[in-house]
Amino acid sequence: MSIEQVVVENFRALAFDQQREVLDFVEFLHEKNNRKKPLKSSLGICSDLSVSISAEEIDEARSEMWKNFPREKFFIEETEK
Repeated sequence: MSIEQVVVENFRALAFDQQREVLDFVEFLHEKNNRKKPLKSSLGICSDLSVSISAEEIDEARSEMWKNFPREKFFIEETEK
């Protein structure tokens, strides 16, 4: 007897509510297997461009970006609280 035949035979022996549960579970498994796979990271898109950025260059760019950040609006001294 095949798996399908055993499943159908056992399914028919169940009450209606239990058959509904089986159907819900089968639909869940079907959906789980057919979900779209997550896309690969976009970091790999530029991997063939052979651009190499050093840690120093990253630190320099970061400090440049944060140079004019208005820290006083976000960091209040403990004495001012």
